[in-house]
Amino acid sequence: MSDSRAYDIRGIELTDDRYTVEQGFVRNKYRAIDSAGDTVLKGKQKMLKMKEEFPFVDGEGNEVFTVKAGGIIDVAGNYLLSDAQTGEDLVILDNDYSLLQDTWTIRDATTEEKLAAIDSRGALVTLARDLVPFGGLIPHKYEITDQSGSHVGSINGRIGLRDRYDITIDDASDVPKEPVVAAAMVIDAIQDN
Repeated sequence: MSDSRAYDIRGIELTDDRYTVEQGFVRNKYRAIDSAGDTVLKGKQKMLKMKEEFPFVDGEGNEVFTVKAGGIIDVAGNYLLSDAQTGEDLVILDNDYSLLQDTWTIRDATTEEKLAAIDSRGALVTLARDLVPFGGLIPHKYEITDQSGSHVGSINGRIGLRDRYDITIDDASDVPKEPVVAAAMVIDAIQDN
């Protein structure tokens, strides 16, 4: 098992077990709020880039990490999360695109060892979101599991004009929190949820 501290990002420490991710009124702009109501992380997709890029800042606006696509228009591909202060590549957010289930794997950037997975729950809901008129209004639900498939937490969408997700991490002893919270924002932006 991996030590989640190996994936700590300098400049930010997420210690809560619950976060809310809100989409801004401007598409692909997000913020993560802790249980005390404080903004702990903000990210937005850089526009007009050949490769998708998401810089993330802390609540005070200091850059903490960046997520960049591995290829051009990378709907099903890899996104590299790099620490802004050290320049170190930490994890890969790996998207396995399917019409029946959204599956994201969080991997070590060097060894590509699986650290966690984020899977949508329910093929019918995923199909309805993609194929039914106004299906995008159906909130998504994801389960977070560790490398052995054990439950770690969940990401649950809420119904509303803009996307809002509640992230609950029940047991993150072996799963780094920062990539999970970042993944919730990136998943929403990439898949236009």
